Amino acid sequence: MTRYIQRENLLSGLIAAFFTFFIALILSLGSETLVRAVNNVLLAVVLLLLVILTGIFFDVIGTAATAADLPPFNAKAAKKVKGAKQAVKIIKNANVVANFCNDVIGDIAGTLSGAIGAGIVVSIAEMLNFIDIVLLGALVTSFIAALTVGGKAIGKSIAVNKANDIIYRVALIMSWWERVTGVELFKDRR
Repeated sequence: MTRYIQRENLLSGLIAAFFTFFIALILSLGSETLVRAVNNVLLAVVLLLLVILTGIFFDVIGTAATAADLPPFNAKAAKKVKGAKQAVKIIKNANVVANFCNDVIGDIAGTLSGAIGAGIVVSIAEMLNFIDIVLLGALVTSFIAALTVGGKAIGKSIAVNKANDIIYRVALIMSWWERVTGVELFKDRR
């Protein structure tokens, strides 16, 4: 049994790493291209804030998935309440949801925010020749870290206290997605 779990965890980790590489590559190239094409510090800061907020948003979902209560959603699913079936799937797959939202998306957002921050530093340094690039880099990095960590701390508190509400809203979006595309995001776990 232990050997099976280790192989399953290894395979799961390798799959997550594979998809993370390609998601990060596409997003990184896209954001870098956008920042270079526009060459506007204000737009780069807006993009940076969007990336940080995306990381925080997905962290809230991942945390809520692990903190949500299954019984209320089982009762709603039995009554065929819209989104309840998807909420049950999210909660039963909380480890996968948390891994994807907190780790995959969170780490990609962290990496992208660092890359965008570096682009902002270079752009400001080119505009203002007299500025100390090391000090500016440290300030931008500290700003990014403070926003990310502070935002996630607030988000985790909300996620734990409002887990069922958050998961239900995500489940409604999943329900819509499944109805429109015909693609189930999670298979039923028995």
